[in-house]
Amino acid sequence: MEKLNVIINGKECKADKGEFLLDIAQRNGIVIPHLCHHESLRGQAACRLCIAEVRENGRKKIVTSCIYPVMKDLEAETETEEIREMRKVLIGLLAAEVPENAAIANLAEEYGSGDEIRFTKDYGNHCILCGLCVKACAELGCNAIATVNRGITKKVSTPYDEPSTACIGCGSCAYVCPTECIKIDEQSGIRTIWNKEFQLIRCNCCGRYFMTKAEQKYLRQKCGNSQGELEMLCKNCKQAEMAKKIIQIGMEL
Repeated sequence: MEKLNVIINGKECKADKGEFLLDIAQRNGIVIPHLCHHESLRGQAACRLCIAEVRENGRKKIVTSCIYPVMKDLEAETETEEIREMRKVLIGLLAAEVPENAAIANLAEEYGSGDEIRFTKDYGNHCILCGLCVKACAELGCNAIATVNRGITKKVSTPYDEPSTACIGCGSCAYVCPTECIKIDEQSGIRTIWNKEFQLIRCNCCGRYFMTKAEQKYLRQKCGNSQGELEMLCKNCKQAEMAKKIIQIGMEL
């Protein structure tokens, strides 16, 4: 397939037709700030921090790079004075929404928007409503959480703020959250998340807790016990066991 020529911040990059501008930048080591983009959960375009100035056919326009597919050769700039000023306002809005969040505070300091927040601050809140957690839960097929209400009362929650029967306590929502606002508490083999308690199971190798019983049951229903003896191993022990087997196979050849 013929490659497209994409120049980002003066760096020449090659891209496939239809590839998103943010993905091209990341693949070539060009950092564009973003919060609601995850490599396995694309297409949110909620935070808009990844805006970029694109020039095509002699015309300039501002695009959201995480959802902008490159269809022809183009040039893009991600750190012009205009882009940084727009990004500064966006971060100022987020800083007002979650004034006590460390991740947003760092961005506000970087872009100089921390001292000029003229919006009403919402203390105690750490959620920027990017939607990554809801999408992660939906992609797993659980749909235990969703955005509810409208306007200033909009939030992510389980149905009626009650423990969800669909939640398996896997914590995927928390792992993708850019502001770490979804809390997981683990004590004495019990994981608590979204006001629901889950019993944890231990790794057969290292003995550490690594998944909930509800998650194991869900995975067996979806995939069966396709991993065999590896099913009861944590991620690190599983990788070590796989490496051991590969080395053993190599020695036998």
